[in-house]
Amino acid sequence: MIERTLVLLKPDAVARGLVGEIIGRFEKVGLKIVAARMLMADEELINQHYPTSRKEFIVTMGEKTLENNARLGVNTKEVLGTEDPHEIGLMIQRYNVEFLQSGPVWALVLSGPSAIAVVRKLRGATLPADAAPGTINGDFSFDSSYFANSKQRSIYNLVHASGNAEEATLEIGLWFNPEEIHDYQTVHQRLMAG
Repeated sequence: MIERTLVLLKPDAVARGLVGEIIGRFEKVGLKIVAARMLMADEELINQHYPTSRKEFIVTMGEKTLENNARLGVNTKEVLGTEDPHEIGLMIQRYNVEFLQSGPVWALVLSGPSAIAVVRKLRGATLPADAAPGTINGDFSFDSSYFANSKQRSIYNLVHASGNAEEATLEIGLWFNPEEIHDYQTVHQRLMAG
């Protein structure tokens, strides 16, 4: 099944000169870039991308932080001042908004068979410490949730990738107008069809 997914190369990927390397990994596996642009994202767009109104999304971010801190033996209340998953999720949402506004972002729409799962596999785990060698986060990122939270900032993990088809559709619609998304045939498609 051919899917489309949104990928954001975050300000840390741009500042570190990794845009070409990261895009190359997606293209080498056969994914097709059907939309791309570099921009300074405004607060309104980022708040739509990371909406505070999606309580489940916010609470999940908070719960993941609590789990990571427990695994590391970190006292969450001491570091963040609370153990409430919703409050923690709102903090992380704010950190993410601030981070995506801190520099230019490359927004991409990638297309291909199982594109959502393939992109997430290539990116690796969201937490760089959990990312396998050979993945983007495993090879190029070393940040940790504890260090990021103690500095009251987002985790520097280079790439955002849509988590599922519903999320991809929503996110693509936020970052691109339909006329900015193109279709064409790649060599990979011709070989697979042959």
